[in-house]
Amino acid sequence: MIRLMLADDHPVVRAGIRAMLEADAELVVVAEAGTAAEAVRLAREAGEGGEGGVDLVLMDLQFPGELQGAEATRRIRALPHPPRVLVLTNYDTDADILGAIEAGASGYLLKDAPPEELLAAVRLAAAGETALAPAVSSRLAAADGAEQRLTAREAEVLTLVAEGRSNREIGRALFLSEATVKSHLVHIFTKLDVGSRTAAVARARELGAIRAG
Repeated sequence: MIRLMLADDHPVVRAGIRAMLEADAELVVVAEAGTAAEAVRLAREAGEGGEGGVDLVLMDLQFPGELQGAEATRRIRALPHPPRVLVLTNYDTDADILGAIEAGASGYLLKDAPPEELLAAVRLAAAGETALAPAVSSRLAAADGAEQRLTAREAEVLTLVAEGRSNREIGRALFLSEATVKSHLVHIFTKLDVGSRTAAVARARELGAIRAG
């Protein structure tokens, strides 16, 4: 039996995923979270409860509030007895994928995946194996070694640039010095072959490195 937690802020989406999963007799949803913070709390409590805990969290990336899915994944994987995490989301930018994987996610799947693909990914991720959607695997393979590819941190910096944040504000948000932010921007401009913040944002969105809008 694989015990699952669903972490998604849309109740209707959770209900649909639950119905799909529980059609398989070996899968059972034991907890649901509507926020990233709630997912971390429930995972911690489940781990403290010993048997009857959670084996795998299906984690969305976008939530209301400050805490988002990637950071929640990082916190869950840092628990003393952590469940595995499978990201299940609509977002497929390099920044989202790299951020989730670096946070410790065992897999990354898009919400439009067919049921059989979702069930296979759940089993793989619960066993600690890597479970990537074919589209995600292809994206990573295509970008592997490409000079234009941004690191997860560079993508974070550029995402905040796209929001209109100053270097100082970016530094505060990411706990970096302004000098470090400027260094990241230099590397970003070089990789994307651009000369301005606006051009860097436009080019990164064109490449799918950060979310569009």
